[in-house]
Amino acid sequence: MTKRRQFLKMAGAGGAAMFAGTPVPSLSGQRTEGKAAAYAAKDYAKLIGMSGFSETLLKNHFTLYQGYVTNTNKVLDALAQYLKDGKTAAPEFAELRRRLGWEFNGTRLHELYFDNLGGKSAIDKEGKLAKKLAEDFGSYEAWEKDFKAAGAMRGIGWVALYQDSANGRLINFWINEHDAGHPAGCRPILIMDDFEHAYMLDYGLKKADYIEAFFKAVDWQAAETRLK
Repeated sequence: MTKRRQFLKMAGAGGAAMFAGTPVPSLSGQRTEGKAAAYAAKDYAKLIGMSGFSETLLKNHFTLYQGYVTNTNKVLDALAQYLKDGKTAAPEFAELRRRLGWEFNGTRLHELYFDNLGGKSAIDKEGKLAKKLAEDFGSYEAWEKDFKAAGAMRGIGWVALYQDSANGRLINFWINEHDAGHPAGCRPILIMDDFEHAYMLDYGLKKADYIEAFFKAVDWQAAETRLK
């Protein structure tokens, strides 16, 4: 059986049918009555022209995101087909089930990221989000320093400001790849893509410059609307 780490790297045209020489149920792509609709990629063309992000980088990033949407649908359809065919004991079913969280989170994290970009002004220090950050971190500046420090770490993944749904506390988390490190039951408030594809075309190895550009482009109102 393909090792999970290898499996997670096999994204692209193959979609759900990623096992070399391993059959995956063929799918017509037709949606039948009673079946959930497919996920559709959102249009983020409005971000083109955003300061600090070239058009080429953004278009490449949008294409990558669209691939996650496509593969999320393929994996869901393949899993449904295995269930219908009574083949849930197959190792392919298990690997696709594990794969689903990676593809789905790749979709949703990109949407959260793009949705909290496009801003043109600094955070309102008198606003609800800034006040909550100051309450939980001592000051807005302390929170920003911590968030940026997480982004500067080596590795690929995401930096995410989450709100604990149990007590309302704001905490910065590192999400490894797409699916490891999410705090259960918490609300995402601000998401930063920390994969190389989010910045290397424009900034090379200067990740710190990308992080500064990200902060200048944050739509703080969008982030604040996620706060409870």
